[in-house]
Amino acid sequence: MPGTLRAIHLKPSGKNSTIRAIIKILFPVVITILLGSCRATKYVPDNQHLLKKNVLQTDNREINKSELSSFIRQRPNKKILGIRFFLGVYNLANRDKERWPHSWLRKIGEEPVIFDQGAVEKTNRQFDLYMRNKGYFNARISDSLIKQGRKVTVLYDIHASVPHRIRTISYNLEDPELVEPILSDTINSLLRVNTKLDVDLLQEERIRIENKLRNTGYFNFSREYVFFNADTSMGNRDVHLTLGVKKYITRITENEAQLQSHSRYQIKDVYVFTEFDPRASLINPTDYLTLFDTLSFRGMSILFKEKLPVNPRVIAQSNFILPGSWFSQEDVDRTYRNFFGLRLYRLINIRLREHASNDTLTTPLLDCFIQLTPFKLQSTTLEVEGTNSSGDFGFGGNLIYQHRNFFRGAEIFDLKLKGGLETLRENESSDFRNTYEYGVESNLRIPKFLLPIRSISFIKRYNPQTNIKLAYNYQRRPDYTRTVANATFGYQWKGSEYITNIINPIEFSMIKLLNVSRDFLDRISGTILEFSYQDHLISETNYSFIFNNQDIGRAQDFVFFRWNLEFAGNIMTSLHSSLDAEKVDGTYQLFGTEIAQFGRTDIDFRYYQYLSETKSLVYRFFAGAGLPYGNSVALPFEKKYFSGGANSIRAWQVRSLGPGSFYEESDRSFPNRTADIKLEANLEYRFKMFWLLEGALFLDAGNIWAINKSDQREGAVFNPGTFYRDIAMGTGFGARFDFSFFVFRLDLGLKLRNPSEPDGSRWIPWDRKVNFSNDFAVNIGIGYPF
Repeated sequence: MPGTLRAIHLKPSGKNSTIRAIIKILFPVVITILLGSCRATKYVPDNQHLLKKNVLQTDNREINKSELSSFIRQRPNKKILGIRFFLGVYNLANRDKERWPHSWLRKIGEEPVIFDQGAVEKTNRQFDLYMRNKGYFNARISDSLIKQGRKVTVLYDIHASVPHRIRTISYNLEDPELVEPILSDTINSLLRVNTKLDVDLLQEERIRIENKLRNTGYFNFSREYVFFNADTSMGNRDVHLTLGVKKYITRITENEAQLQSHSRYQIKDVYVFTEFDPRASLINPTDYLTLFDTLSFRGMSILFKEKLPVNPRVIAQSNFILPGSWFSQEDVDRTYRNFFGLRLYRLINIRLREHASNDTLTTPLLDCFIQLTPFKLQSTTLEVEGTNSSGDFGFGGNLIYQHRNFFRGAEIFDLKLKGGLETLRENESSDFRNTYEYGVESNLRIPKFLLPIRSISFIKRYNPQTNIKLAYNYQRRPDYTRTVANATFGYQWKGSEYITNIINPIEFSMIKLLNVSRDFLDRISGTILEFSYQDHLISETNYSFIFNNQDIGRAQDFVFFRWNLEFAGNIMTSLHSSLDAEKVDGTYQLFGTEIAQFGRTDIDFRYYQYLSETKSLVYRFFAGAGLPYGNSVALPFEKKYFSGGANSIRAWQVRSLGPGSFYEESDRSFPNRTADIKLEANLEYRFKMFWLLEGALFLDAGNIWAINKSDQREGAVFNPGTFYRDIAMGTGFGARFDFSFFVFRLDLGLKLRNPSEPDGSRWIPWDRKVNFSNDFAVNIGIGYPF
């Protein structure tokens, strides 16, 4: 994330290097723990056994083993890559000693799991219940023990037999009010003839019916009114299933109830409290409403104190609960999401209450109370933060002003004044040097489209927003000083629950290079890179498509996908051409600055797979390419790709890999380490260890390439038939300290394949020995790499 510490890159320099020190510390610790895990039965009492593992076997492939395994009542000690790491830590301690480190080792470690026959019997009962719930009423559950010394393996064997299946379905709807809405929707029913009698499926059908009715006005309906009767007297494991719905139960007295039809409710009055104070409303609920004035707007009553704090149109476009409409739980949920999306309110509460005169009405009514508690509108923050610019570590300070309701339409305005110092390292063997940066940035977020679509229905459905950004940065680097001025106008909207679209029709960037050093110019003079490091104007349109189905509240597999597409310079160069404007030095220019013209696209795909509560796998693939054309010979340097670093191929430092098999001994080769094409794949195995510590093993592969065949860097150009020979590979171990509000990360990377080495020396350590001064890299950062 911009403005957040991401990575520090450390490189060894000789015998007493950082790498050697880390390895010397980690190696004996790991060996000691491994030895401790090998003596797994150290604290197992005599005549008892350590539970080695559980083995689950079934003769039916349709049985979900992962679901079944969740019912096993006793589990062996947790493993990391096949090693009982936590048991090993525990065994390092002396049970008879309470002082540190023995008490600490016992606390962070894990006691040996002693085999318990009672847990096996409970597991068998759970398996039998699960199989019955899945329709296998005649399943046979058995277990056996395999003893090896003082360890035991429990073998669970499940013979599923033939399941009971639904052969006929009928309905018993006690409430005539619900006959039409339920029977007219049977096409969407989850119950089908010839499916297994699965209790989980029946529960899902209850939930489906509940959602259907609550979204069509039945405010008091719940799944508890839906019941099933399964008649197995047909024989041959056939089941006649009856789906029933009970009448609504009304309590008359504590011991007396009355059955009646379920009522379908309409919305009567909607009250929106724009400045609701929960504490004050509880202290004096009777007099609290007298503090408010009321504005009637589009059928709603908007309550405020002295001055309406927000434009009533913002309230209307966020609210789905409308007077005269049928009650819908989906509308309530959408209203919650829309008000939270404004980022104007810290508390949102929606209460629905039966209208006072319902007893005399044919159609019962509901009154809706939307209680909105706003954030503090204006705030000023002074912060000191770590910074990261293309992987170079530094620190900076920001003075931030924010207004959450700038034009009284829930617009969020941010103004940031920033300054910072970065340590720049241009090559593996070069020294750190300083880069200074100062800037100002403003951003205005408007919760609607300014143009061309402004309809209320569109706003409610897609939750759009307009973003306007202005920024100016002054940056002094060792080889040049540059200024970057940026102006952006764009839109963002939700295509669905998981899809976000971002389009910036207009984005201008003016990059000026000042005080360029002669040494730097000499190094790039006469190369294609010379065209990248020139003053240029970028006028582009870009689009991003984002899919993310992560559920923050649940540990489950999810996918993240982002596709970016951008084109620059086409409109401006076409205008110059149509007006017969003269070219300057062979290019069209504006304000004396060359107009950059290029196309660029990339994809970032990630799959997060949860193996257990302590282990997960993350797969990542990135591919991107940029093509200069027309008015440009090369991509601008800020649009080029680089590889290596804390969020890339971690066995290389940032901007130290590629392009292709290109190699340069110069200590100042960083301009040559950028290119037009990038391919990258990462695999990371993450596991919790102890205390705040998490571990990771990773494998990275990829590289960058030039797209222009006239590029003079040997081995840099992408060749579709041979590019795989230029793939770099690295592996390593990572440690992460999870402090809840941030994650501190340390990654130690080792090169496995270096494409810049001559043939026969690329694979490490197979083709040559490991070189501690060149083949390792350490990355320190905040947050996960991806």
